[in-house]
Amino acid sequence: MDYKNEKLFEEKVFKDPVHRYIHVRDKVIWDVIGTREFQRLRRIRQLGTTYLVFHGAEHSRFQHSLGVYEIVRRIIDDGFSGRAEWNDEERLLTLCAALLHDLGHGPFSHAFEKVFTLDHEKFTQAILTGETEVNKVLRRVSPDFPQQVADVIGKTHPDKLVVSLISSQIDADRMDYLQRDAYYTGVSYGHFDMERILRVMRPAEEQVVIKFSGMHAVEDYIMSRYQMYWQVYFHPVSRSAEVILMKILHRATHLYNEGYPFKVEPVHFKSFFERTFDLEDYISLDEGVLMTYFQWWRKEKDAILSDLCDRFLNRRLFQYAEFNPATEYRKIGELEKLYKEAGLDPEYYLVTDSSSDLPYDFYRPGEENERVPIYLQMPNGELSELSRSSEIVDAISGKRRTDHKMYFPEDVLESDGNPLYKKILQLLRGE
Repeated sequence: MDYKNEKLFEEKVFKDPVHRYIHVRDKVIWDVIGTREFQRLRRIRQLGTTYLVFHGAEHSRFQHSLGVYEIVRRIIDDGFSGRAEWNDEERLLTLCAALLHDLGHGPFSHAFEKVFTLDHEKFTQAILTGETEVNKVLRRVSPDFPQQVADVIGKTHPDKLVVSLISSQIDADRMDYLQRDAYYTGVSYGHFDMERILRVMRPAEEQVVIKFSGMHAVEDYIMSRYQMYWQVYFHPVSRSAEVILMKILHRATHLYNEGYPFKVEPVHFKSFFERTFDLEDYISLDEGVLMTYFQWWRKEKDAILSDLCDRFLNRRLFQYAEFNPATEYRKIGELEKLYKEAGLDPEYYLVTDSSSDLPYDFYRPGEENERVPIYLQMPNGELSELSRSSEIVDAISGKRRTDHKMYFPEDVLESDGNPLYKKILQLLRGE
């Protein structure tokens, strides 16, 4: 039997708190899971700094990736297989793309990306097509198979139905992370009737569609996503931790470029500080490496780096205040001036941060990052965009919500050491 269709002698299962069991019969999938690059995902948290707010949120991208694979496996094997609109030849490609879609995430994912101007999707594609263990496994299927998987993840593969299973407004990625993140954070917002959604999913020419009878389950899914973003993903305290994390990396980069003599040479970061890193440098980083450096940097002579690392490690986070950049832009200049007079560096101790989300959108031709809408399959077989049938979805369609916060070290400003501190606090609090 050729490698593409080879099955394990006995099915392997992973016990999972969200999906009960994750089933693996394909030899390719089992071999991919065992690669160095995929095992690295065990050492990268799914929710970054959120564990400092919701103490149960210690789950990894390894768990999430297996979950996305399992949802896609169920959609294909239990729902799509044998239907005229679905090409069974794309089964393994779709399963691999589901399993590997997050392979390129770095430590503390989005914060790390922002500091060093990285794109985890591009790194995912680079790992798939580069000199890696996972590439060797995929090439055994066919020489062009790694590139095919990369194309699905990059949304450039010609089979748009396959792409939509991994990346769309109702995809396996979202269906897993909403439920998994709700489970581990202990909140109730992310739960929805996935079993019902899977039963009413149908393959169409270019994307997954939903039977009209399943509309209310999709409404529930979209509202779950909306609540999770504002109650968990954009939690202001988690954002405070992320702000401090980014400032640690900014400070370390600045010190390195200034020739600062670190007590322990930052060998894992040198290529990132110098912008000369390669794929191996990237793969070698995980959250354990970062946390080890933070422990070392906490004992550095540089007061700012030491303080920021201590804050992150021991959860002495910044406080926050509401901030409207449209009407309060002058406040920033006033605060920066007061900070400098008080001996505080506003670059590291006065930080504005914004979060923004669009819970659902319909097709807007010509717009950047346009979203393919969710379509309902009506009783007569025609397709109808979701918001035309759902008043709930129509009410939030195309409505972007943005939240702005200003972060600052309240513990320092409330101390009695400097008469300017009280003035700064009053301005920050709008008193």
